[in-house]
Amino acid sequence: MKNINQVSIIGAGTMGNGIAHVFAQYGFNVALIDIDERRLKNGLKNIEKNIDRQILKDQLKDSEKTLILSRIAPFNNLKDGVAWANLVIEAATENYEVKKNIFQEIDDSAPKDAILATNTSSISITKIAAVTQRADQIIGMHFMNPVPIMKLVEVIKGYATSQATVSTIKKTVTDLEKIAVEVKDYPGFTANRILLPMINEAIFTLFEGVAGVSEIDAVMKLGMAHPMGPLQLADFIGLDVCLSVMRVLQEGIGDDKYRPCPLLVNMVAAGHLGKKTGEGFYKYEHHSKDFTVSKQFD
Repeated sequence: MKNINQVSIIGAGTMGNGIAHVFAQYGFNVALIDIDERRLKNGLKNIEKNIDRQILKDQLKDSEKTLILSRIAPFNNLKDGVAWANLVIEAATENYEVKKNIFQEIDDSAPKDAILATNTSSISITKIAAVTQRADQIIGMHFMNPVPIMKLVEVIKGYATSQATVSTIKKTVTDLEKIAVEVKDYPGFTANRILLPMINEAIFTLFEGVAGVSEIDAVMKLGMAHPMGPLQLADFIGLDVCLSVMRVLQEGIGDDKYRPCPLLVNMVAAGHLGKKTGEGFYKYEHHSKDFTVSKQFD
């Protein structure tokens, strides 16, 4: 079984910086890579803020902060950032063409024995592996958001992924004090195969006038004990991501029950993507935890 100690994370957004944070916290040396200098700086700032929250909650000691941050090296250049890695995790946008191009570049630049993982929440591991020369070393590592808090990691084995690769990644997940659940490489895997159709149905319920935004979320929170209603959760995931996953499910399975709600399609087209754009089903105040139902749904 391969020993993992040098990890490169591609993408400094919410998922990427969260993954980098957790690996550094548990003693791994980390390269955080993003071609966008501003996003890279923001990613490092978010890691520091999240460490400060852990200290306030007595989950970490003050003395650990400097050590954790010292294990993270920022890179703007992918080739340099993956040159020393024995595990590379891609955490870029949920788009196959983007991921395909990244994996071709990683395959050319990373050490030949490095395992290449994707944090995709729905795209085929087998399809990604097919553009590389190391299909047996390609695997899915689907972390949950927020990464420092959520314990689950879906481990997805592609058609050609070796059992040695699976075993190494499952051990690595355990080293992060998270729980690895192995699932098969089919559209949406397990988490999003179940979650996104529920969210899509909640949007249809709103679209068809059965209930309002607050009412739908209240039913699921108070009646089903969900910590967050499906429409608010969609806003936090990003409506563009929700739409992308629904399209992967529809195309991959070919069943009409995975048809994205027309309201979801229109909201994405309008640029109302949820919390990251300030408005989705709810409207979010800048630099505030306050939010209200979007006016179009009042």
